Amino acid sequence: MNEQRRDFFKNSALGLATITLGAGLSLVPSAQAEEKPSNTATTAVEKLPEIEAELTLAPNVPKPIERNYPAKVVVKLTALEQIMDLMDGVQFKFWTLNGSVPAPFIRVREGDMVEVQLSNSASSMMPHSIDFHAAAVPMGGAIASETPPTRTSTFQFRALRSGIYLYHCGSQPVDIHLAKGMYGLVLVEPKEGLPKVDREFYIMQSEFYTKGEFGDPGLQPFSMQKAIDERPEYVLFNGKVGATMDGNALKAKTGETIRLFVGNAGPNLCSSFHLIGAVFDNVYVEGGTLVNHNVQTTLIPSGSATMVETRIDVPGTYVFMDHSIFRAVNKGTMGQIVVEGKKNPNIYSGKLKDEAFKEANPQKPQPVPYEIDSHKGMDMGHSPHEHSDGNSGATRK
Repeated sequence: MNEQRRDFFKNSALGLATITLGAGLSLVPSAQAEEKPSNTATTAVEKLPEIEAELTLAPNVPKPIERNYPAKVVVKLTALEQIMDLMDGVQFKFWTLNGSVPAPFIRVREGDMVEVQLSNSASSMMPHSIDFHAAAVPMGGAIASETPPTRTSTFQFRALRSGIYLYHCGSQPVDIHLAKGMYGLVLVEPKEGLPKVDREFYIMQSEFYTKGEFGDPGLQPFSMQKAIDERPEYVLFNGKVGATMDGNALKAKTGETIRLFVGNAGPNLCSSFHLIGAVFDNVYVEGGTLVNHNVQTTLIPSGSATMVETRIDVPGTYVFMDHSIFRAVNKGTMGQIVVEGKKNPNIYSGKLKDEAFKEANPQKPQPVPYEIDSHKGMDMGHSPHEHSDGNSGATRK
């Protein structure tokens, strides 16, 4: 570890402590709720009704906001440093908010005053804070929320712009706080609300840098060198291999409109988010006002989030993934949506025939050296398994 380089970034005005990693999404509103006559950006805090935020853990999302007026929304978060599973049999020392990775989903309304109460457990070794990409204030609130162990800090910010935004720990060293799991999403609904859908889910992509290779058992230390080199062993949805697979798969029914809030905490890689067998009807592009339609794969930069909507009319298991596909198959960036309903032969027949191929001039197989190293990976739609090269019997751990 180059201490001079870290000291430079720590002390420099151009360093990580002074970078606002802002990214958000200006959502296209529905025309459902009617606003009370009020300037929501300047309504005095003392005149606002107080509401405690509903916080949900991934993949769950708080219910849509029904009120048509601004409020003071109290968000209570606790920093906890604890050992949890990266995958079955593999542990990692996570730094968390409310004991989960990703941190809870927060849902507020444009014009709300958000009061953040951040507590830091006595068991913590580090100070923690929160940089809200939705907060148009210095450091996104990270300075105001800097909290040592055993203390609670409180600050407020006005949610001025609708969108889906990342929030994360902004304490030094911010890169390590991100790499250890301290991030979540906050949705600022437009004043008019969002168009109604049947189901909403919360998905967060992020990387983990361990000294051991993918699947090495036991408690795995964090690797600073791999993080600097941008060589993660794990690239995951919702903090654990298989967090949205098999028994943990997302559930829906045919004909329903599904909305996915998808964040990418990084800390280094961009995501090429894709849902196999479906097309995104609406994609709110890269945190902007542009809405694209009929999209197969959408890019989510590190430190950003997006919202996608799709309708699925054929029952089955649909796999979502980072289509930087070696990550998906070998590093864990894969999840499932299980869609139940009646078959729809007008859209999809299934396999109609399976018969021998009568090749006109069949060629004999030409033996060549097997080029694929064995590895532990994931089949499309299945849990992690071992691949063998068929020659050496070796297995990548």
